[in-house]
Amino acid sequence: MSDKGIHLVREHLAKLPPPNTLTIEQRRAQYERAERVFPTPPDVKVETIAAPARPAEWLTPPGVRTDAVVLYLHGGGYVIGSPRSHRHLAAAIARSAGTRALLLDYRLAPEHPFPAALEDSVAAYQWLLGQGIAPERVVVAGDSAGGGLTVATLLALRDRGLPRPAGGVCISPWVDLTNSAASYVTRAAADPIVTRDAIEGLTQAYIGAGDRKAPLVSPLYADLRHLPPLLVQVGGDEVLLDDARGLEQRAKAAGVDVTLEEWPSMIHVWHWFLPMLDEAERAIEVIGRFVRRVHGAA
Repeated sequence: MSDKGIHLVREHLAKLPPPNTLTIEQRRAQYERAERVFPTPPDVKVETIAAPARPAEWLTPPGVRTDAVVLYLHGGGYVIGSPRSHRHLAAAIARSAGTRALLLDYRLAPEHPFPAALEDSVAAYQWLLGQGIAPERVVVAGDSAGGGLTVATLLALRDRGLPRPAGGVCISPWVDLTNSAASYVTRAAADPIVTRDAIEGLTQAYIGAGDRKAPLVSPLYADLRHLPPLLVQVGGDEVLLDDARGLEQRAKAAGVDVTLEEWPSMIHVWHWFLPMLDEAERAIEVIGRFVRRVHGAA
């Protein structure tokens, strides 16, 4: 069943037009069709709010605790993606964790390059604290660029002397915007989603001629000391495999409580294909257990 599921996902992806043939507007529209393809379960309450910096959505599955939050940062290379494309994934994580999720609609490049997304995520965290949510009841989580933004947010909070969240979850994180890892070559034929050419275009949109190794751009090169516990999940068939491995190595060397899970045969952010993949459901269950543990509710 699992082999069949990933095969069907790959067949679906093969029918999509190559990213480099689409405009940014077309790619954004394509991504947001997930709202129809993967609808959010009707028992999840969706409430749009205007947080201080950017709009966001409260996602509340039935029976979850209201004093704990997953602050979710969607993927899309800092250029595409929104709550509409990732609502189903964030809601599933919230349900598994037994908490609410705050799904942030942060600003996108190239209209709003670095550090706009980071400033929005930091502001959202501060807004949560202002709502009376204790820092030890907040986990920051994200996929792909959102996984890198998760680490950058934790670093920015630390460097600004703000209270430390309970933990961070990084799904297929993009943490090295030099895009130079060996897995870009070794996994190129296996990865149906991410290519070096496409990711180079996203990098240009986000950072332009800026320093690709700046710690808050590429957290792989940051001093990771004093970060909260991290859970990192990555697929064995994705070109960002070495980003995740490098993050785990650097975090461990800095004394961070970090867990890396490599899921064989899985592709970039396989969690997004939750209705089609048993592995997506199981990975989200792991995330839920991690969140409950760091929230002290395991």
